[in-house]
Amino acid sequence: MKVLLVGVGGVGEAIAAIAKPRAWMEQMVLADYNIKRAEEVQKKMGDNQRFPVEFIDASNQKGIEDLAKQYNVDLIMNSVDPIFNKQIFDAAYSVGVMYMDMAMTLSEPHPTDPFNKPGIKLGDYQFDKAQDWEKKNLLALVGFGVEPGMADVFARYAADHLFDEIEELGIRDGANITIAGYEFAPNFSIWTTIEECLNPPVIWQNGEWITTAPFSEPEVFDFPEIGPVEIVNVEHEEVLLMPRWIKTKRATFKYGLGDQFISVLKTLHMLGLDNKEKITVKGLQVAPRDVVAACLPDPAHLGDKMSGKTCAGTWVKGTKDGKARQVYLYQVADNKACMDTWGCQAVVAQTAFSAVIAMDLIQHGVWKGVGVLGPEAFPPDPFMEKMADYGFPYGMREMAA
Repeated sequence: MKVLLVGVGGVGEAIAAIAKPRAWMEQMVLADYNIKRAEEVQKKMGDNQRFPVEFIDASNQKGIEDLAKQYNVDLIMNSVDPIFNKQIFDAAYSVGVMYMDMAMTLSEPHPTDPFNKPGIKLGDYQFDKAQDWEKKNLLALVGFGVEPGMADVFARYAADHLFDEIEELGIRDGANITIAGYEFAPNFSIWTTIEECLNPPVIWQNGEWITTAPFSEPEVFDFPEIGPVEIVNVEHEEVLLMPRWIKTKRATFKYGLGDQFISVLKTLHMLGLDNKEKITVKGLQVAPRDVVAACLPDPAHLGDKMSGKTCAGTWVKGTKDGKARQVYLYQVADNKACMDTWGCQAVVAQTAFSAVIAMDLIQHGVWKGVGVLGPEAFPPDPFMEKMADYGFPYGMREMAA
């Protein structure tokens, strides 16, 4: 397989590192707006032919198309902030190659009732074009990170093997990671974090998508290897993906943010610093959110200062053989282990591995399809069988029903 990797930040580097030992990965083009960053990752890979470096402007669809043609790639892997998804998605369609992302096209809140009704939902742009991809016999894989991605595979596995009827699919994410030397330092893209945490969270309930207020419905969830963490509703793709393929009465996504993080996000919103539209500052056009991101440390370079674990997974409630059942399917990534193995911190490594396994399964004909498909559209067993081999074994906790 030949891949054009658009974006070589923390997750992009982890994708390259995890793919490197695999013989089926013929070439991965490290394309980024920041050439020095791409060269830094290339040096870590130690193979300039398999991992060539190219400049790319992810807002320029033609430039993406030209690179894809130049390297005759099989797949364009989107590893940048989702503000660029439309251009990258459309570039893959135009060139006629496969597409994959880890976060879908952005939402827009309902103009008059944002905390009850969805407006434009995550991924609507992509699913609206699904028939065009089918007609062209092309495959776009959307939401193939850890959440969304692995968590959706778990949901499909639960539906196929563990339950007769599902009442609720709940993605639950918590961590105990600390970052030495920083009072506030997100371990993932702050741009994406602001987007998903301050937008109205979507819930699937009784056959329709509804919205609620950010940080609503707090609960304490006991995470394996981590312990109890307070989690809250956050906008996320799984809620938009799972009900398309899996029958469930309710679907939610809850994330352990912590009081400090929520307080900072609320302050950014209050001051308008979460705005992604450009404003004029001393004659220059800048987006406030980009300024916030520039003021914070790059998550890709925080690994050696991080310690702890992160747990991502899918809590499922329903019935099996007439009896109530609850399970939590999960994956725990330890920061030290990820740094020792991949040279990448836990959050980005855990996000990256699902994309590489998906490439593996597509390359070897195990997963097939056309159109715009989420992880739930594919048989889950081959993916889960490969997780331990890739260094990210899963676990399952039976919970009190």
